[in-house]
Amino acid sequence: MDKKKVVVVGGGIAGIQASLDLADRGYEVHVVEKSPSIGGHMAQLDKTFPTNDCSMCILSPKMISCADHENVVLHTYSELDGVDGAFPDFKVRIREKARFIDTSRCTACGDCIAKCPVKVTSEFEEGLSNRKAVYIPFPQAVPRKATIDKDHCRMITQKKCGVCKKACQAEAVDFDQEDSMVEIDASAVVLANGFDLMDATSMPEYGLGICKDVITSLQLERILSASGPTNGRLQRPSDEKEPRNLGFIQCVGSRDSNTRSYCSSVCCMYATKESILAREHAPEVDIAIFYMDMRATGKGFQEFVSRARDTYGVRYIRSRPAKIQPVNGDSGVLMNYETRGLAGESKTEEFDMLVLCPALVPSPDNVLLSQMLHVELDGEGFFETPDLAHPVDTTARGILVCGFASGPIDIPDSVSQASAVAARVAELIEGGEDS
Repeated sequence: MDKKKVVVVGGGIAGIQASLDLADRGYEVHVVEKSPSIGGHMAQLDKTFPTNDCSMCILSPKMISCADHENVVLHTYSELDGVDGAFPDFKVRIREKARFIDTSRCTACGDCIAKCPVKVTSEFEEGLSNRKAVYIPFPQAVPRKATIDKDHCRMITQKKCGVCKKACQAEAVDFDQEDSMVEIDASAVVLANGFDLMDATSMPEYGLGICKDVITSLQLERILSASGPTNGRLQRPSDEKEPRNLGFIQCVGSRDSNTRSYCSSVCCMYATKESILAREHAPEVDIAIFYMDMRATGKGFQEFVSRARDTYGVRYIRSRPAKIQPVNGDSGVLMNYETRGLAGESKTEEFDMLVLCPALVPSPDNVLLSQMLHVELDGEGFFETPDLAHPVDTTARGILVCGFASGPIDIPDSVSQASAVAARVAELIEGGEDS
């Protein structure tokens, strides 16, 4: 008897956990990930709160287990092209984009990358460093295979170059490769396509893109990471010096009726985590976190905040920054803010570097997926889950959702929700129409 198939859209931590649980139950799982590697945003993180455990140490074994599982098929650098039918007979079309690399031959030796003359801003490093036109996204990528960026490859765009092909001893480079289509007869579809960071340059009052030393929280994660662009050294972009003081601004674009009205769920805690890590990397740095309300509601979260304040000297200032502007010259940031409370007052403070915690927003793919799968979105663009009795069900039977695709959620809850999705898929498929 053929194994029943489930398609999981998204290869972040939620998609990986759902896939592993489904595969362990005996289903054939097809993971569709739009980037060249699974791992999602968790692969960009240095540590996880509140334990400060190594993020990649947790994620990497799961990535490898997912890729090596006999019941899992990875479709990386791929996207859904169309879905027809209804539960339990979906016809799913997956477009596998051309990598221009024969993955069966590629050994990830890096010879092609070393020889490539084209430098491109690295998405994984959040624009803080460059990659080549032929690249592997990050050292622990799964699958660990090279990909050629057709938009920047001179051989593809100009029919000039080809040095990567000459350098490849495995003869894996194939400039004639084209997109291919895979069709899957699936019993269920799981949506786990995660989130994006809001583009904070759309709010110029916060200074991103205007002040050189204003960065995002995800950029700071890469700076603090030993495998990041600065090898873990805390330094500001303008002059690469270690900052003497560092500020965090919470709720940039979130809890705001003009942008995103919801709380992004994780910002209070990851700012606390990053402040502790920054002090460990640079013990003399003074740190202040500007927040609206402290939402430390998980297990050990309040103790984590207290530890940052009492042990690491992090200042928590309840306020709403009003204006950020450059100091005279290219380095440093000047911030005006008002303290909140009965004795509120206006203050101005200078920082060597300022970190913005932008709203985490639904993936822009949600709109297309909702149309393709005939599922509804809520007012903020997350997938609607209307049935409280079945909290991972969307508005279409047999289409399930987990992780940030359903709304703001942290990593442990995403993993729990992914396991719940696997159980619910089994319930629907094995239980039939009465489930």
